[in-house]
Amino acid sequence: MIRVLIADDHPVVRQGLRTFLDLQDDLEVVGEAADGTEAVALAESLSPDVLLLDLKMPVLDGLGTLERLAERGLSPRVLVLTSVSDRGDVAPAMRAGAAGFLYKDVEPMALVRAIRAVHEGQVLLAAEAAEAVLAAPAPGPAAAGAAEPVAPLTDREREVLALIASGRSNREIARDLSVAEKTVKTHVSNVLMKLGVQDRTQAALYAVRHGLA
Repeated sequence: MIRVLIADDHPVVRQGLRTFLDLQDDLEVVGEAADGTEAVALAESLSPDVLLLDLKMPVLDGLGTLERLAERGLSPRVLVLTSVSDRGDVAPAMRAGAAGFLYKDVEPMALVRAIRAVHEGQVLLAAEAAEAVLAAPAPGPAAAGAAEPVAPLTDREREVLALIASGRSNREIARDLSVAEKTVKTHVSNVLMKLGVQDRTQAALYAVRHGLA
């Protein structure tokens, strides 16, 4: 069962999401937050697997929420779900730790698939959001790792990076490359270390920004 926390300042949106998501056999809405501060507190007390996060909220906005979660060592998979169409919000949200970025006009079942995907470790962007990442200025070293790898990637590591960026899980990468999942985990660790990034999301962003995906 995937435990979901909803953070949105509109009660109607929260109730609609809860009603729909609770109909899914493998999803359970464990809590609702009306602002970012409440979202962080509930993430700490409820330990959700996935946090559906609006960006524009009172008290503490979505980006502030992502930063606070990181500061407190909380690691739900965060799927941004927002009505905001400012393309400049996408890259900062992904660099701050979001695993996905969708807009509220997404089809209901596409949202369900997205929740399942980010829970499995995939990185997922709406088409408009992906375009925004490609158009965004390259992030500084402090935000998303050095501009160049600390060490050259091998051909196999480049293959693994491209598959990470396409949203594949370790199991799927192992199947695609006909290797053991343990081998993939080693390659992923090496890729993160060489790129100087902390997680798969940042690695995927690096791949997109540098034409490796």
